[in-house]
Amino acid sequence: MPLAMTGPIVALSIVLIITSLLLTLAILRHESQGGGMSDLFGGGMSTAFGGSTIAQRNLDRITVIVGVVWFACIVGLLLLWKVNS
Repeated sequence: MPLAMTGPIVALSIVLIITSLLLTLAILRHESQGGGMSDLFGGGMSTAFGGSTIAQRNLDRITVIVGVVWFACIVGLLLLWKVNS
């Protein structure tokens, strides 16, 4: 028996797609902190000058908020699919 796409499922699916794109963009906007795999192969030539900037901290906050919304959408979709099945 096919599962009907209800309004809340469609709305959460749309929000999930949007937050997935935003989360991807936010993660890609982060500056490299060094110490990762690139340093093993000689890519660690950049240095940090005095810690993170205000813009970088705001980007961190935005990334966390979008990540929480993304996770809430997944849990909400799971619950809606279980209730409707």
